[in-house]
Amino acid sequence: MISLIETAALAGVEPDVSIVIVNWNTRDLLRGCLASIRAQTTLPHEVIVVDNASSDGSAAMVAAEFPGVRLIANTTNRGFAAANNQGLAIAGGRHLLLLNPDTIILDQAIDRMLGWLARHPDVGCVGCQVLEKPGVIQRTCFADHSPLNLLVTGVGLMRLSRWLPILGQHWYLDWDRRTEREVDVVTGMFMLVPRPVFERVGYLDEAFFVYAEEADWCRRIRKAGWRCVFTPVAQIIHLDGGRKSTSQIKSKMNVQLEKSLLLYIRKYYGRSGYFLTKAIFVLTAAMRGLVYGARGLVRPDEESRARVRLSRASLLYHLAGVDPKS
Repeated sequence: MISLIETAALAGVEPDVSIVIVNWNTRDLLRGCLASIRAQTTLPHEVIVVDNASSDGSAAMVAAEFPGVRLIANTTNRGFAAANNQGLAIAGGRHLLLLNPDTIILDQAIDRMLGWLARHPDVGCVGCQVLEKPGVIQRTCFADHSPLNLLVTGVGLMRLSRWLPILGQHWYLDWDRRTEREVDVVTGMFMLVPRPVFERVGYLDEAFFVYAEEADWCRRIRKAGWRCVFTPVAQIIHLDGGRKSTSQIKSKMNVQLEKSLLLYIRKYYGRSGYFLTKAIFVLTAAMRGLVYGARGLVRPDEESRARVRLSRASLLYHLAGVDPKS
C-alpha cells in the first residue's frame, strides 16, 4: 500500500524531505523503520533505500512491502558514504535526511524537526534526541576527532571527567542530551540538512568506507558558515543503540574504525597528526592488551579475552599492515 503522502511525491510534488536510508543485512529492522516513517510522517516526503548487496532479502522486502519507496539495489557493498551519495544524487526534497535502518520514528519526529529547522536558517545540520529504549537517552553527537581527544579517550582519561570536565569533552560527557546545544558533529544515524547546504558543501567523502564520514561532512558544513546543532524537540529510537559488549565487537570492525579516524586526521591535521594518531593507537592498544592480559591471568573471563583480541588485531594492523579477517 502506498500512502497519500508517498503518492504525492511520486506524482511530481516536490517533497519537503528526502529520507535516505543505507541498508546492509538489516531486513527486519529496516521494515520497522519504514513502517514508522509511513505512520509518523505527515509532510510530503520521499524515501530512498540504498541496499548494499544484502544477503537477507532486504531489497526484495522493500520492493514487495513498500512500493512507494525508491530502491537502489547494489550488487556489491559500496560502503556507507558512497551508498548515501547514491541516494542523495536522486533525492528531490527541499531537505535531506540521512537515517539509519535500525531506527524508529516517534511522535512525528521528522515533521517536528523540519518545523524546527525552518525557524533556524543558520543551521546546516541538525540531529534529534535518540533513545536506546524508553526513558534511556543515548549519548549522540561529539566533538572533533582531534589527536588530543583521541588520546584522552584511548587511554581512558575521560573516566576522570567527573573531577576534570575537560577530559570528557570529546563525547560531551557533561551534557545529558536533554537540552539544545551546538555541536561539532551530529551523529550519522539522523542528520537533517537543508538542500542549499548540501548544494554548497557537496556529497559525503567516499574515501570513508564507513565511520568518520559524518565528522567530515559536519566539519565541511561548519567551515561553510552554518552551525551543527542537537535539539531534543523530537525523538527516535535506535534499536542498536545499546552499547555492545566488547565480546561482540569484531576485530575487523574495530580496525576499520581506526582506519577511518586516521584518514580523517590526515585530511585535517596533516602528516604529523596522522603519525601522532597512529602512535596513539599503538600505545592504547598495547596498554589495553597488557592490562586485560594480566587480568585474564588472574580472573579469566570473556571480557578480558575480547579486549586482548581487539588489542592484538590493532597492533598487527598498525605495526605490520595486517588486516584482521573477521
